[in-house]
Amino acid sequence: MSLVIKEVSKTYKDKKALQQINWNIQSEKIYGLLGRNGAGKSTLLNIIANRSFASNGTITLNGLLLVDNEAALNQIYLMSEDNLYPGNLKVKKCFQLTADFYGDFDWALAEEMIAGFGLEQKSSLRKLSTGYRSIAKLIMALCVPADYIFLDEPVLGLDANHRDLFYHYLLTAYAKRPRTFVISTHLIEEVANLLEEVIIIDEGKVLREATTEAIQAAGKVITGPKEVVAQVVSDLKVIGEDELGGMLSVYIEGAAPKDIPQGVSVAPLNLQAYFVQLTKKGVA
Repeated sequence: MSLVIKEVSKTYKDKKALQQINWNIQSEKIYGLLGRNGAGKSTLLNIIANRSFASNGTITLNGLLLVDNEAALNQIYLMSEDNLYPGNLKVKKCFQLTADFYGDFDWALAEEMIAGFGLEQKSSLRKLSTGYRSIAKLIMALCVPADYIFLDEPVLGLDANHRDLFYHYLLTAYAKRPRTFVISTHLIEEVANLLEEVIIIDEGKVLREATTEAIQAAGKVITGPKEVVAQVVSDLKVIGEDELGGMLSVYIEGAAPKDIPQGVSVAPLNLQAYFVQLTKKGVA
């Protein structure tokens, strides 16, 4: 089973929000959808969930178009900042309506999460803090039976303890019923160990699609005196650099040279650093 995004573009008047996005989202994987503010992440997710429509291109699930396909759309769930229910509804009622619509709601996990987060079910949505509204939405997202769960900034308003608890419940939900999760977040360092693959978009275009392991294995940061490091990296693929005083840190893709001069260090490039350097303005 796969969800295939083919040549998807979205234009608002003169603004190109998405430009020919291609992405084959496989079943039972955890993905990261990464991009700066305004890169097009939410636009893409809204198109996938049929809340918006592409200007060009197609999205198919198992070869069938999603548009006007209720059975296929029921296999997709998007959790975002948008509120799907009126603010005066009680939290418990929101859970019940979600269960009635999707069927086979995981009430056991929902009750565990409600207790773990200390969520007050009798409160209305509008009376919840930003963090607890996120928690209520997360419970619905992790407990619906959809095969593709998209989480757009899922930890908005959550403190460090609650974020850690969410990551625990995400893995719990995945272990109980393997399916695909796509996480769009700015807290890359926190989720890096959860992600199997990432897709990085910038200004509506795909910059990189790869496994997390491949990115971390291929990327290096070379640090040392400016003149020496500049010579070391002269023939390497540089994706960014930082300079402080007379010291230079250069971020590269590919293997570092075997012969490294004294005073120069080579370290692995983590996912967050890779993302930051790749999406810096002015970096190709």
